Amino acid sequence: MSTRRETVRQALTESSGFRSAQDLYADLRSEGSKIGLTTVYRALQALSDSGEVDVLRTDDGEAVYRACITDSHHHHLVCRGCGKAVEIEGPMVERWADSVGTQHGFTDITHTVEVFGTCADCAAAKG
Repeated sequence: MSTRRETVRQALTESSGFRSAQDLYADLRSEGSKIGLTTVYRALQALSDSGEVDVLRTDDGEAVYRACITDSHHHHLVCRGCGKAVEIEGPMVERWADSVGTQHGFTDITHTVEVFGTCADCAAAKG
């Protein structure tokens, strides 16, 4: 693994929740790294392709990233307020996706499911 890719992976590992490429870039630069924004995007893409990071799209369409906690297929429950994310399994979702694909003659089914809400801490802060 390249040093720059490892730098980006480490920044994600030390981060809580999902982070945008711009946020990671700003953090790395503020820590004195000479890494470029294009390099951050390339590293994130490589880490995503290898399954080392999770990627999801926010409500406004921005891609955000987080170091994977587990190697198995999973989904996320994400707080809209603070960005806290919980990895969740969804066996019913898996069966449904396979069933819908089969009904329509599709094979090699994959899917992404993200569930957004408000975590208990953010809900309590709102009063």
